Amino acid sequence: MKVRSIPAQITTVEDKIAGNLNLTQILLLMVPIFWLMIVYTMVPPYMHFAWYKLPLFLIVGVTSLVLSIRIKEKIILNWLTILLRYNTRAKYYVFDKNDSYMRTMDLITFEKSKRKQPAKSTAKVSEKTANTVIALGDLVRLEGLLVNPKYSFSIKSQKKGALHVAFEQNKK
Repeated sequence: MKVRSIPAQITTVEDKIAGNLNLTQILLLMVPIFWLMIVYTMVPPYMHFAWYKLPLFLIVGVTSLVLSIRIKEKIILNWLTILLRYNTRAKYYVFDKNDSYMRTMDLITFEKSKRKQPAKSTAKVSEKTANTVIALGDLVRLEGLLVNPKYSFSIKSQKKGALHVAFEQNKK
């Protein structure tokens, strides 16, 4: 009775297509055949054998044969790609304190210049003062209104952010 072990991790098992060869190995072994056809048809004398075409074919054939050899369940092409990636990656990681990531930056803001409109000659433009001086007597009367139970004070928001402030006399 034949017994076969089923691997626990199926994704790591390579598919064998012909014998012990996987798809990558078969493609590597097919490259010299296509290369032979290209060299035979595109290099002069066209469609005829010449001795200088033989080394062009042998170089590609031997290279693809060597790349398709399996060492420790990986082909040499895979080992070479691993080595090339390792050798081409960054070796030193330098911390740059001048990096702008996660730093508070002082940004310069420029104010927009207001366009000057020509003043109309018929109407006078009155300037409003931002600093309004409120007399002490007015503040005392306002406080009296807020504390007085006869009056109610309400603030309601309206459309477009406007506020409606009202003092109303309570009805009993």
